[in-house]
Amino acid sequence: MPLNLTVSDEVATLVPGYAHCLIEARDLVNGPSNADSSALLDDAARRLAARLDDRAPHEDPHMAAWRAAFTAFGAKPSRTRNSGEALARRALSEGGLPRINLLVDAYNAVSVAHLMPVGGEDTDHLSGPVRLIRATGDEPFHTVAGGEPAVEHPEPGEVVWCDDEGVTCRRWSWRQCVRTQLTEESVNAYFLLEALTPVTAGELAAAGAELAESLEKLSPGARITVRPAR
Repeated sequence: MPLNLTVSDEVATLVPGYAHCLIEARDLVNGPSNADSSALLDDAARRLAARLDDRAPHEDPHMAAWRAAFTAFGAKPSRTRNSGEALARRALSEGGLPRINLLVDAYNAVSVAHLMPVGGEDTDHLSGPVRLIRATGDEPFHTVAGGEPAVEHPEPGEVVWCDDEGVTCRRWSWRQCVRTQLTEESVNAYFLLEALTPVTAGELAAAGAELAESLEKLSPGARITVRPAR
């Protein structure tokens, strides 16, 4: 059954021009990072550097739009950066991009190359439909603090992704919960590419097609469905 994903009217009103591309994948074979996934990350870092041409990531018009969106719901974008900007900063740093696992490397590479937030979740650990909402502040967020499991709560009005069990990603695209993260045991997943104006529908679709191609190469035999940008 296709994943049920919705964007609340509150969020759509708060940040007009938001669009996303959803990719659903079944029968994936994940595993440790390898030469192929590392090559994707290295290429993405080179493409990012060429795109920015010595500018900082937050100076890119798309990242500036995300900073404005974070400010609109009360977050401080220089302290809690969207995942696209945070990864871009790491890509340009001396340490470079981390190697996590095949699936995470694939979507991180697309995030960096196209300078947009991209995430992935294990659908076998979801509970009910996935929703982008403004939080009440009561929703649980399962994370790790000081090396130990912990439960936090978003701030009232914070934009979050959630399901019936709680928050899956805080501050829109800042920090993912541990419950649905992609591990080497994950076999079914969805990937979400998110964009704001000035990114066009065509640019978002191209990024989605690139991720689908990478997933097919890294996990032959997987069933990949791209749901058009909207």
